[in-house]
Amino acid sequence: MNNDYETLTREQQQALMEKYDPEAGTRKLAGIMGWIVFIGLLGFSLFQLYTSIFGVLTAQLQRSIHLGFALALIFLLFPLRRKNLSRNRVSWLDIVLAILAVAVGAYWPIKIDELVLQAGQMTSLDFYIGLVALLLVLEATRRTVGLPITIIAGLFLIYALYGPYMPGFIAHRGISLERLVQTMFFTTEGILGTPLGVSSTFIFLFLLFGSFLIKTGVGEYFNDLALIVAGRRIGGPAKVAVFSSALQGTISGSSVANVVTSGAFTIPMMKRLGYSKEFAGAVEASASTGGQLMPPIMGAAAFLMVEFIGNGISYWDIAKAAAIPAVLYFTGIWIMTHLEAKRIGLRGLTKDELPNKKEVFSKLYLLIPIVIVVVLLMSGMSVMRSAIWSIVVTVVVSAIRKETRISWKGFIEALVDGARTALGVAAATACAGIIVGVVTKTGLGLKFANGLLDFAGGALIPTLILTMIASIILGMGSPTTANYVITSTIAAPAIILLGVPDLSAHLFVFYFGIIADITPPVALAAFAAAGVSGGEPIKTGINSSKLAIAAFIIPYMFVLSPELLMINTTIPYLIWLICSALFGMMMIGAGIIGYWYRKLYWWERVIGGVGGLCLIYPGTVTDVIGIVSFIGLLIIQWLVKEKKQKAEVPQ
Repeated sequence: MNNDYETLTREQQQALMEKYDPEAGTRKLAGIMGWIVFIGLLGFSLFQLYTSIFGVLTAQLQRSIHLGFALALIFLLFPLRRKNLSRNRVSWLDIVLAILAVAVGAYWPIKIDELVLQAGQMTSLDFYIGLVALLLVLEATRRTVGLPITIIAGLFLIYALYGPYMPGFIAHRGISLERLVQTMFFTTEGILGTPLGVSSTFIFLFLLFGSFLIKTGVGEYFNDLALIVAGRRIGGPAKVAVFSSALQGTISGSSVANVVTSGAFTIPMMKRLGYSKEFAGAVEASASTGGQLMPPIMGAAAFLMVEFIGNGISYWDIAKAAAIPAVLYFTGIWIMTHLEAKRIGLRGLTKDELPNKKEVFSKLYLLIPIVIVVVLLMSGMSVMRSAIWSIVVTVVVSAIRKETRISWKGFIEALVDGARTALGVAAATACAGIIVGVVTKTGLGLKFANGLLDFAGGALIPTLILTMIASIILGMGSPTTANYVITSTIAAPAIILLGVPDLSAHLFVFYFGIIADITPPVALAAFAAAGVSGGEPIKTGINSSKLAIAAFIIPYMFVLSPELLMINTTIPYLIWLICSALFGMMMIGAGIIGYWYRKLYWWERVIGGVGGLCLIYPGTVTDVIGIVSFIGLLIIQWLVKEKKQKAEVPQ
């Protein structure tokens, strides 16, 4: 393969991730402190593996130990301020905070008998330990995830304490500081709540699974496979970005990390073939963000959905329901990159620019662990057992060839890297637990839902629009797991009250929370892509939003027609829904890009947009209008193109 296009070095990739993804900004420790952190990370993974294999501890013990590990390691690895990254030593303040974190994590295991016998009563020591835990979680979240979610959690705490002074319908009688601390650390409704519970079981194991996959080289293999599948097609590099980012999304829990790692490879290719900087960055940003919507992992949010929705819904139900919307999302981006390539006359890659097809296909075995995890989950095996067996299969499969084989050193490094990846998730879910705890104690979720319904007049479409706006705002700057917890707690109840199925409502807010990563003004994934491409960030974000138009439409579609999520449907009707949606996306894509078989006139673009929306919106009348528009626009395209071709033929 000819790599004559310039790609980013690992150092440049790391610099970009540190700029746009707080989780990447860790110290590079050496000496005694480096060994302490290394042993701590290894111990973190071994603890999680031990409890998953031999039995999870009681909720408070499992979650508090998980939290103690995470907080202590965060204060040793993440500096107080990002500008201190170059100082690869730990300050005395961070050592003190790490020691306090260990004390907080050990408090429940040491005092378990006394805490159970107290039956909800707190001693002075309990209060101060709980207060310290609360403050440590907020600071650890600020360091690893950033200010947005930390500020939101802080505002919720203020709301809990000063409820009587709040305006209008959101007022409540207030919660004392003692009662708030008790809820946050001495019940399973706050910091030690469901979000951290999922982090300490399912999410950690799947992050570990992803770490082992990366050690086999599966991330780079996704790029090579994408090149073989899509590289030679019109506008090949853009389609490679779409395909590889969809694959990367199966193991990545971060839009920004996906953008930088995959985009360092695909964006230079797109620029070299003629795509503008902003469009090249937008393709990668929209595709990488879509990776968080792609089963089976869905940025680890799928595991949270199981717990939050309840009602007997399984992980497999969620992954199955999310499959068709995710495919439609990526199809929409694929269509628009294809039409843009045709519009500006771009070619695909040449054979010399592609990897050796025989060599790439000889490594298809690297995909076996991903297939295995899906099969195990489909078979009804528990999520934790599926993750454990998938890790085992990954190690075994890697041994097939020498270049992918995981050595003992690589095995240990995978355990350490997996634990390092889990730190930000642990902090974010603990912080999200604060928000959930306040909502539970104050009834804010129901208050907010009723307020939205009153403002929207109780009508479904206006309520959906308001919920969409709220989800985008709440999702700005938050990682996937915390993003889902916040939007599902605050925004989802409004549309559930209107009779929308729980799964449809939760996926609706999840979609809009995720695409906040590419929606200006706070579009972290788009800004990271602009950092790779050299384009203008806001313009890149606008282009990303256009390419991801499917993400703004599909959630409305599966709320209005839950059959798209395979809920109470028949195969023929499901096939019709998918086909009409695909044709609708084709028309909307043509309308946005301004090209189909030729350049479109303005009125043709309007027909494309309106007809496409009619095809996507479920209903007999809209389907008829959409089909007529599709056929009519197709005929007009063909007739005008034929007329132009005849006019160009010499007489």
